[in-house]
Amino acid sequence: MARIGFVGLGNMGLPMARNLLKAGHQVAGFDLVPAALEAFAAAGGNPAGSAAEAARGAEFVITMLPAGRHVRDAWLGAGGMAAASDSGAVLIDCSTIDVATARDVAAGAGRPMLDAPVSGGTMGAEAGTLTFMVGGPAEAFARAQPILALMGRGIVHCGEAGAGQVAKVCNNMMLAANMIVTAEAFVLAEKLGLSHQALFDVAGKSSGQSWALTSYCPVPGPVPASPANRDYRPGFAAALMLKDLGLSQDAAATAGAETPLGAQALALYRRFVEAGNAEVDFSGIIRMLRGG
Repeated sequence: MARIGFVGLGNMGLPMARNLLKAGHQVAGFDLVPAALEAFAAAGGNPAGSAAEAARGAEFVITMLPAGRHVRDAWLGAGGMAAASDSGAVLIDCSTIDVATARDVAAGAGRPMLDAPVSGGTMGAEAGTLTFMVGGPAEAFARAQPILALMGRGIVHCGEAGAGQVAKVCNNMMLAANMIVTAEAFVLAEKLGLSHQALFDVAGKSSGQSWALTSYCPVPGPVPASPANRDYRPGFAAALMLKDLGLSQDAAATAGAETPLGAQALALYRRFVEAGNAEVDFSGIIRMLRGG
């Protein structure tokens, strides 16, 4: 049984922490939102009075926070988590943030630190089937792997500090472009009189196949578990996809990489979110592409 600190008990962090509790670990948690702490306590967790308190005495300390500035402040700033943690603790940030901040925080933490952003959304967090893309020292990864395995099914060590964030933004840039063109294909099929099921049956078994189609189909019917069957409730909210696409384009600009489809995906998701769809699942962009 490990002692774990967990800071950031929102839509993703809370179910992740619950899975650690279900496995029998002692988890001290902190969140700025009282309702999140109450839900964590109801699941058997130990609410802490601060981020530093959650980190103190833990063998593994995990954060799941909204953006790079929150991660930097939690670990190195006013949150004081790095200084409060034990020298032998493994620090794990599961937030999706910019690569530069991930590397800076790892360099300043004074402890073995992993950047371990996730893919799989709230459904994956609940089910314990997330994919972790991990950057950081190999020894720390080996120690953390059994803990990550309680929250995810796919755990990939991508390289040194920041490599997990690189993998995440590249993956989600691909996903966004895949979802947009998949939605475009269904809209075109509708206008030409082809049924959703017919397109799914053909593309799902031929060269148009993708995860966006066969696991997260943007129209109701062919994939019962997809958000399209529950009026596009997330899932993975469009605002989060917009954030990740912004990170991908910032990284592309820094690296001098040409990503024209990534840039177009960013423009389309910005338009979708600004039209009032921030909390709609990202597959709901098909509504905008229909003109609705």
